[in-house]
Amino acid sequence: MTGSFAFNSLPMNPTIETLTRLHELECSECGQPHSAHQLQLVSECHQMPLVATYDLRERLSRSAAINLADASMWRYRALLPLLDDKNKVSLGEGFTPLLHLPTLGGRYELPHLLLKDEGQNPTGSFKARGLSMAVSKAKELGATGCIIPTAGNAGVALAAYCARAGLRAVVAMPRHTPKAFKEACYWYGAEVQLIDGLINDCAAWVRQRNADGQLLDVSTLKEPYRLEGKKTMGYELAEQLGWQLPDVLLYPAGGGTGLIGIWKAFREMQQLGWLAPDAKLSRMVAVQADACQPLVATYTGQQANCHDYVGRPSIANGLAVPRPLGEKMMLRVLAESNGTALSITDEEMIEGMRELARHEGLFVAPEGGAVWIAARKLLASGWIAPGERILLLNTGSAQKYLDNVEGRWEK
Repeated sequence: MTGSFAFNSLPMNPTIETLTRLHELECSECGQPHSAHQLQLVSECHQMPLVATYDLRERLSRSAAINLADASMWRYRALLPLLDDKNKVSLGEGFTPLLHLPTLGGRYELPHLLLKDEGQNPTGSFKARGLSMAVSKAKELGATGCIIPTAGNAGVALAAYCARAGLRAVVAMPRHTPKAFKEACYWYGAEVQLIDGLINDCAAWVRQRNADGQLLDVSTLKEPYRLEGKKTMGYELAEQLGWQLPDVLLYPAGGGTGLIGIWKAFREMQQLGWLAPDAKLSRMVAVQADACQPLVATYTGQQANCHDYVGRPSIANGLAVPRPLGEKMMLRVLAESNGTALSITDEEMIEGMRELARHEGLFVAPEGGAVWIAARKLLASGWIAPGERILLLNTGSAQKYLDNVEGRWEK
């Protein structure tokens, strides 16, 4: 099912005093407008992701837009798509710490090495941001339940936020997903289906299970609002850095929503005048698993696109996404930012996890280990210069990955 979803449209109610500058949804392929007042899936014109746009013609200062008393992603309320705060479904997600890494920075001559730790979100990963927003909009627009294919963290987040909202949650995840992810979903009361294969196989099951369209499919980029939750990482890190941006931002890209969302935030801040006119935007680096690197394969010219890519499991469950719907959008970010893409082996991820744990006291997900090793490789190649400000994005806590990494703290 594409285009408008089969739930209630939200009437234009003049009695609602909304804080958002939300304007409409646009097709990411051609820009064709779609209504932001009813639940939408992919665009009717190209069956591609829809992107929320905002009316930024009138000046909106940082002081007027940011609620400094709200230590969550909702502090950027005017630039988020929720119309009525009564529909907000929140567990305090966002505003995660931005940490200096002095020991590793000193060892590798990177004096401005930083890490944003998304593992400190509710449900233990950055997925809390996107699912908080998606479930809030699902509630606002009349959905009674949601369904998702997941590599792990997104399913846990959906289960938690649906429980908070009183909505039904159906989660499909690979059978080999670590036990902690499955158990969390059960605790939150979600219906869990275990599938042989990777997330694309889970997506096929979701399409069959939800053929009648009774549940809102919140698969990555198949609805427009997870992206809006993820973009808040971009606003936060700019605020935390005094409205400067890092020279290089390394992001573990599976489905790529966060990579796309952070870049969207950077562009919005440019339009708002929140960044200096001559400010350079970060060079964006997409980091993938060697076992599943569809974006890297397309970026380096090994294939025309990811449509027939076959991946393998990785200890970084979130990177095992063989056919990301947002591939074109990710490639656009890399091109616009003068960025790059590279892959990291599972063994290298373990090495990265070990270094961050032993030298910085951070127990990061394998995806976090991957971005650190990627930074080391780019430094060695000369793509990163020692004096540049480098930001690593750790997407989650390693606690839920223990089935994958148990005992591997030893070389």
